[in-house]
Amino acid sequence: MKIEVIGSTKVGYQMTKEEAIDFSGKEAGICYLPDNLQSLLSEESEKTLKRANRTLKSGHHSVFGHPTYNLSLEEVPKILAMIINNEKVYNTSEKSARYTKMNPSEEEKELYEKWIKIYKELIAKEYPTIDEKRVEKLAQENARYLISVFTPATVLGYTVNFCQLNYIIHWFEDYIKNEEENSFSKKLKPVLKEFINQLGDLNVEELNSDIKKRRISLFAQKKERKEEFGENYCTTYLASFAQLAQAQRHRTISYEMSFLDKPQYYIPPIIKGTELEKQWLEDISSLEEFYPQGMLVKVNERGTVENFILKCTERLCGSAQLEIMEQTSKIMEKYLSATKENNIEIYQELLPYAKGARCTFPDWKCTSPCVFGPKNAMNRKI
Repeated sequence: MKIEVIGSTKVGYQMTKEEAIDFSGKEAGICYLPDNLQSLLSEESEKTLKRANRTLKSGHHSVFGHPTYNLSLEEVPKILAMIINNEKVYNTSEKSARYTKMNPSEEEKELYEKWIKIYKELIAKEYPTIDEKRVEKLAQENARYLISVFTPATVLGYTVNFCQLNYIIHWFEDYIKNEEENSFSKKLKPVLKEFINQLGDLNVEELNSDIKKRRISLFAQKKERKEEFGENYCTTYLASFAQLAQAQRHRTISYEMSFLDKPQYYIPPIIKGTELEKQWLEDISSLEEFYPQGMLVKVNERGTVENFILKCTERLCGSAQLEIMEQTSKIMEKYLSATKENNIEIYQELLPYAKGARCTFPDWKCTSPCVFGPKNAMNRKI
């Protein structure tokens, strides 16, 4: 066996489109390698370019996935991060809206600051053993539901291959050209257009997925999907933008969303059923035109039983976002109910992961215990 590094990321260096095409052309040559790799890497550039162009025209785009770009995206709206993160072929490091303070528009900021103060007081009273710093973070996590998905506050480190980047550019062009005009698309189209403009130098017209009829995957193309649970599962539920963004971390599971006919909003459990609930709904609904992160959307989730169990090991935890923890628990209940009589093998596979937080799982050892512990993690309000 011989393993050799033939290319790698270099900080501060930007590979040109021509270099990416050349590298892809060389990779394409491996498929019909007559000699050895070194002779291929040292061949004349004209020969490589001809092969790359033939490969482009044939639609065999996978070889263009070898060159990668490390992008820095600053002051981008959350919805853009959600769209590109849903495409799965990437690595990302993203500024957390759960743990960092946001700087939104004046309309949002007034309510955001108001509710940070309210949540700090509520959390400190309900959970007096939690330290002040943690209380602050939890207050921010709940107040950020008021922040628009269009607020340009997200910072991303985003690594994507040359082929996928071009696919994304062309999907954005398709959305801009063909998506019907409504209040959401009118806000989104300029965002997508700016993304295209800033990466236009890397755009290759022939490197698109038109032949495969693919589009932005986040937005559902079907109105309804049949719910089912077995070796594979499909389920639909309401979730906030914030929860959906958390769920997208599970790249082996497919997610798509659609809007409700009438806006609804997530209500944090710590205020649900109290006199503050009405005030919360009045405040967050006043931001309807901004599309706050607490706005509920219809989410369809599809995956395998093995990947759902992996999701449980991440989300059934006292440190996980509360909303996604509760939703994952509800899906587990539905999964168990659907398989108990009809698919006992799957039921038995799930059962060890249905007894509470992940610290109760037979194959899990927690290295950083939360403040709630296995007893209270699943019934917390924050």
